[in-house]
Amino acid sequence: MYLETLKVFCDLSELLSFSKTAEKNMLSQSAVSQQLAQLELSHKCQLINREKRPIELTREGQLFYRAAREILERYEQLKNELNMMHSATGSRMNVAAIFSIGMHTLPEYVKKFMINYPKVNVHIEYFSAEKIYELVLSGDADIGLVAVPNRDKRLEVYDFEDEPLVLVCSPQHIIADEKRIDIYKVLFERFIAFEKGVPTRIWIDSLLQKYNIAAHPIMEFDNIETIKRAVEINSGISILPRTAIEQELTSGTLTAIEFSNEKFFRPTGIIVRKNKILSQAGRYFIELLRKKTR
Repeated sequence: MYLETLKVFCDLSELLSFSKTAEKNMLSQSAVSQQLAQLELSHKCQLINREKRPIELTREGQLFYRAAREILERYEQLKNELNMMHSATGSRMNVAAIFSIGMHTLPEYVKKFMINYPKVNVHIEYFSAEKIYELVLSGDADIGLVAVPNRDKRLEVYDFEDEPLVLVCSPQHIIADEKRIDIYKVLFERFIAFEKGVPTRIWIDSLLQKYNIAAHPIMEFDNIETIKRAVEINSGISILPRTAIEQELTSGTLTAIEFSNEKFFRPTGIIVRKNKILSQAGRYFIELLRKKTR
């Protein structure tokens, strides 16, 4: 009952009209006035200045309104969380991932997840990083997985895996027999890169700049699969995450060479909208993804 009174007060604070508040809550104006008087009596202060037209909140009323709104929102969140916990079995979890993570890294985690939540449908779709941020912020994706995650005040960002970066070439390339290679060799080879603006391209460019290397790609693509195909036919070399080329290394269509200068990595991250209400299964999935980074 007290929560209903708080709701009536919040509606009155926003509508600034006894008649509209009464109509919205299917009450009489007298009942709205009585509930307001009850609150003022309980808290020994005036919450509404009735002499103004339209009515307005007093300073105490403004403070009370902010607290009441938080209480109501938290209660709604609690109800949603309880409902989602009860409906965990048979529910669906939408995951948006960049292709390289979704195809090559996620399957291992999904298998582990399904042991504990076999009836939860983990729906994974592949998108560009830009689209993933959009889907997570709009609520259309529960969890996003991206490379080189942006820090955004609207998002919770968790570290995922640091993927080793290696120089990749065709087995027919002149440097294919090298065990380790100096990063400066990039200057003298035909280089295939991600398109400008792609987070991984920005990250790799920053690593090259650290060594005063300015890459001048002969080809640029917006996805890792096309880059791999171009390297396979010996069109040039590239720098790619090793996790994304394991299948090609096994089949012998690509060769990976480690750098002699230092170990280079591409950071990846898990993104979730702040205040997003996740089911128990969703929270478990995030914990599972984060375990390897702790």
